[in-house]
Amino acid sequence: MMLASAARSKRSPAVAFVFVTMLLDWLVVGMISPVVPKLIVDFTGDVGRASVIAGAFATAFALVQFVASPILGLLSDRFGRRPIILLANVGSAVECAILAFAPNLWWLFVGRVLTGLTAASAIAAAAYVADVTPPEKRAAAFGMASGAFGLGFALGPAVGGSLAGVGLRVPFYAAMGLMLISAAYGFFVLPESLAPEKRHAAMAWSRANPLGSLKLVRRHRELSGLILSLFCSNLAVQSFSVFVLYTIYRFNWSEPMNGIGLSLFGALSVASALLVGRLVERFGPRAVVMTGFALGSVGFLIYGFAPTGVLFACALPLTGIWAVAGPPLQSALSHRVGASEQGELQGAIGSMRSISMIIGPAFFTLLFAAVSARGTYPLVGLPWFCGALLLVAAALFAQRAMRTQAPAVETAVAT
Repeated sequence: MMLASAARSKRSPAVAFVFVTMLLDWLVVGMISPVVPKLIVDFTGDVGRASVIAGAFATAFALVQFVASPILGLLSDRFGRRPIILLANVGSAVECAILAFAPNLWWLFVGRVLTGLTAASAIAAAAYVADVTPPEKRAAAFGMASGAFGLGFALGPAVGGSLAGVGLRVPFYAAMGLMLISAAYGFFVLPESLAPEKRHAAMAWSRANPLGSLKLVRRHRELSGLILSLFCSNLAVQSFSVFVLYTIYRFNWSEPMNGIGLSLFGALSVASALLVGRLVERFGPRAVVMTGFALGSVGFLIYGFAPTGVLFACALPLTGIWAVAGPPLQSALSHRVGASEQGELQGAIGSMRSISMIIGPAFFTLLFAAVSARGTYPLVGLPWFCGALLLVAAALFAQRAMRTQAPAVETAVAT
């Protein structure tokens, strides 16, 4: 017992660092998100052209993540999690420097797109969490990771916007400093989580591409339902790309009102994710997943049918609680593969998430543009109804997949 306690005490600073890395990754993404569009406007001198270019930047960001996720996952399976995480921190600092000193639009594009590469380093961080966490505790650990992502992305725009008031490039300097400090700290406290004997003997480049990573699903057929469930859920998240447009169109919400609404949703999502561990221990992972999807789909239906802004706002807690569904699904996936495949698994999950980020915003915004032109209630709520249907599909996939017990697989624990 004393040895187990000692092992936990050695691991705790490393695990804390990984969670902080996840937080900083999305804090940096959030910090620069309100600044880059303003810089694009400054470079182009035309708001209309700037909006098109900003959309291209967002698509390129998602495409880079789509391509990079399986590569970084497999690299972490081959060489270990530690070097990938530390190099990504240094790389993120370099990218922030490029953004800070970008003299023209092309350099700004390079810096913005490369942030998608280091944001994909979360794949190695998630694999690290799976390595050092016992299977029965992974739902809680992935809940903490989800909370770190949500908190970083919720705080980032506010921090970046405040710093931009001092100077438009100041958020980039601050982000660069944070990532350099994180890399230096991790160099001294982060041990490797994947033992050499559990790593791939060679780099399988045939699986280091977005579609090649799906070979993992073919090798483990039991993953397909869980992967599809996560994909439907992530695609439903993209419906929030019409949140501000919808509330302005239907309820004439002001910018502060929209900010409060989105912040409330983000805060509730973070709080829900942090409670996942206790909920899974008490009710079981399957019940938590089904409850999360059910409440989320009800929330979407209320969004679409709500006749007033007050009733629309009342649905925010329901969609916030939906966040409890993701971590148990990710935990169930990690139970079904061995230690040497955790990075590849997280890469496949990252690729699926990136696909939803590529196609989701375009689908939902174009759908809303089409239905809002008709101006017919409740037809204008169609994007939210599609979100509800996606969550119902996610629940059906998850229910079927989670009926079967995860096979016993070998896990690695950092020492």
